[in-house]
Amino acid sequence: MTTPSVTASTRRDPFSGNGNLHAEIHETHTGLVALIGDRAYKTKKAIVTDFLDFSTPERREQACQREVTLNRRLAPDGYLGVGHFASPGEPPEPVIVMRRYPESARLAALVRNGDPVDGCLTAIADRLARFHRNALRSPQIAEQATVAAAFQRWHENLDELKRYTDRVIPEATLREVTCLADRYLAGRDQLFMQRIASGRVVDGHGDLLTQDIFCMPDGPVMLDCLEFDDRLRYVDGVDDAAFLAMDLEFLGRKDLADHFFEEYLRRADDPAPRSLRDFCVAYRAVVRAKVDCIRVGQGHAEAASDAVRHLNIALAHLRSCTVRLVIVGGGPGTGKTTVAHGLAERVNARVVSTDEVRRELQRSGVIAGKAGELGVGLYAPENVRAVYDEVLRRARALLSAGETVVLDGTWRDTQQEERAYRLATETSSSVVYFVCSLSPEEAAERVVARGPSSSDATPQIAVALGGDAGPDRSHRLDTARPLADSVDEAHRVFRQVVDDGLVHGP
Repeated sequence: MTTPSVTASTRRDPFSGNGNLHAEIHETHTGLVALIGDRAYKTKKAIVTDFLDFSTPERREQACQREVTLNRRLAPDGYLGVGHFASPGEPPEPVIVMRRYPESARLAALVRNGDPVDGCLTAIADRLARFHRNALRSPQIAEQATVAAAFQRWHENLDELKRYTDRVIPEATLREVTCLADRYLAGRDQLFMQRIASGRVVDGHGDLLTQDIFCMPDGPVMLDCLEFDDRLRYVDGVDDAAFLAMDLEFLGRKDLADHFFEEYLRRADDPAPRSLRDFCVAYRAVVRAKVDCIRVGQGHAEAASDAVRHLNIALAHLRSCTVRLVIVGGGPGTGKTTVAHGLAERVNARVVSTDEVRRELQRSGVIAGKAGELGVGLYAPENVRAVYDEVLRRARALLSAGETVVLDGTWRDTQQEERAYRLATETSSSVVYFVCSLSPEEAAERVVARGPSSSDATPQIAVALGGDAGPDRSHRLDTARPLADSVDEAHRVFRQVVDDGLVHGP
């Protein structure tokens, strides 16, 4: 029997009376779901695990009420209430009564069938952004988005995955995933604190998957938020959105994942760095890999391939999210600034240029002197040090905030070069080093021919600084050819570093 409140809501539901939906029973590790007509009935199993206690009817009642309350935040029409099944001589058994949605509207089915879902994903992004804007925030919620809390959650999942190495997942893959996740977290405390300070950490959904979303004519319905552990629902908004993006990618539609994520960030007015987005997708893929492995342990051998695929998604995004310090060196006129900006545009990085910093410091009175001669005036040793101090200070702030940085300068002083490498170590960033190479005579000709720029270098300085092939640990770019070709080469090298998971350091 059902409670009066549920009966009343059933009568009012305009979708009642379809009568053409066949009955189904689905079992999960914590409950049963009965699909009967246009209704879904969910009950909890009388079980106790490490993370939940459904041992008594009272505890199951509390869990059902809690699930309805939380899910009504995003699906108020989908959760009709908590009713009860009663048997003679037995205490009433609580049951969640839900509206049943058509399988043909399930997002997972639509994606698998190749149906157009861009509009639905845009609507989901909009609803999720509005939900996050109004979601609960508190110091207790924010605590779950610190680096320490993220490290703990990552390793709870990674430790579980270790039990399945070689039997289900490759040990080498898990080892690299662990290394890259730890490396990202080690240098990103500033980023995580910025996210907390800007109010981006909320009581979210926590389990947003295509299987639990329905694209209905009156808008998307998002069901089954994570209710058994509040801590796991206290997340950065980007982390909440990342679950759905990851699942879309798992279904083979990374294009849809990118579309959804871009729409979410735009509607949430969220300037999150790309590295954080990739990091959160990787975390969600690790969570699903763990679930897949648990299913393998329960006798579902087919889940093994899903576990490997999820872990590979995690690895790809961790390689992409690795924060990098890209040094583009070379003398004046070699095309280093063109290469630096061209590469930065392609890899979504921020450029810090010695020429631009020098101009700013001169205007503000920090340095003084005339341009045109090496070793004196603007290029006196103390002024050069001041410029590189400021360049590295700005780079540190950006790297700590999760931004990949391209440093544009001559980098002829090995001490400054070593400082850049130390900075990479201190911010858990990897280094990619390019040196633009051109004959001194050609460099001088380019300096004469170029129009107004932020550089104060003269042809004489270009000749004095030319001819250096760069250190052994750098990649030499022959910039005598069209500079677009050099940008292409730099991008290929950068992508190879990312794809190979190579980590360069001092």
